[in-house]
Amino acid sequence: MKLSTRDAKAFLKKPDPATAGVLITGEDGARVAQARADLIAALIGPQGESEMRLERIAGADLRRDPSLATDAIKAVGFFPGPRAVLVEEATDGLAPALLAALDAWTPQDARLVVTGGALAAKGALRRLFETRPRVAAITLYDDPPTEGEVLDLLREAGLSRIDAEARQRLVALGQTLPPGDLRGLIERLSLHQLDAEGPLAESTVAALAPQSEEAEVDDLLAAVTDGRRDRVGPLLARLAAQGLGPVAITIQALRHFRALLAVASDPGGVQSGLGALRPPVGGPRRQALARAAESWKRERIEDALRALVDLDLALRSSGSLPDRALLERALMRLAG
Repeated sequence: MKLSTRDAKAFLKKPDPATAGVLITGEDGARVAQARADLIAALIGPQGESEMRLERIAGADLRRDPSLATDAIKAVGFFPGPRAVLVEEATDGLAPALLAALDAWTPQDARLVVTGGALAAKGALRRLFETRPRVAAITLYDDPPTEGEVLDLLREAGLSRIDAEARQRLVALGQTLPPGDLRGLIERLSLHQLDAEGPLAESTVAALAPQSEEAEVDDLLAAVTDGRRDRVGPLLARLAAQGLGPVAITIQALRHFRALLAVASDPGGVQSGLGALRPPVGGPRRQALARAAESWKRERIEDALRALVDLDLALRSSGSLPDRALLERALMRLAG
């Protein structure tokens, strides 16, 4: 069974007890790790791992001994309670071993949780979990969290007293930061607020938020809208070295050009359009949007958005060209 994004969120919090196994895959390792932790906690409880009701199997070990998964789900734990077996770094080559384990599964056995990277949509492993009964497949895409999801993270961290400006800043950061970095920021803010008397302020968020990566993405997008083709390649290389993937950069580029379209289309002019943006933007990014809104025609911005949507679809499919090459070629074309 293939779960949609909305169904996956609900499933991770409250999995169907009749489910024998779940596959979680995605390009962002931090996002996959968080989903895996949420699911396992829901399956065996917060004390499950300390009570030895979780068994981990590395993908390499299962390749060497395909019977490990079946033996693990059938094993009887020392402590009472539900059990889970986690297979990490799974690839399509493990499909036969996992199929054998699922065929042997009964409701009394441990639940099977399998995690992997960006597996091909038509690969053996995703087909196994998407088409068979009693199992589920969750594919995590690099879409930024919605405002509601960011607010949920804040509530879970105990951050209930937040200034409106701080909330807007965190929602905006949710659009640019990788999921692991966003959660790390929220954890730091939660610790900071333990001794704070007032609500969380925007200045505190700005002081604790990571700066360099966001600034370099803004530099890249400014280079594109300013027609600086010579800067696109070097800036992409630096972002790649920081671990920011092509899909994440494309999502931020889409956000940038949608904001640019809103500014350029405002009947009150560029400054009115900048003031109407939500969340508000400032600093170099505001200046870049103002320059581009004055030099780009609306038709060109709309063409850029269509090109970026096509790029996003191409990056999420299993094409023949490397993702970074696709991204660099698209941005160079936009730069003119």
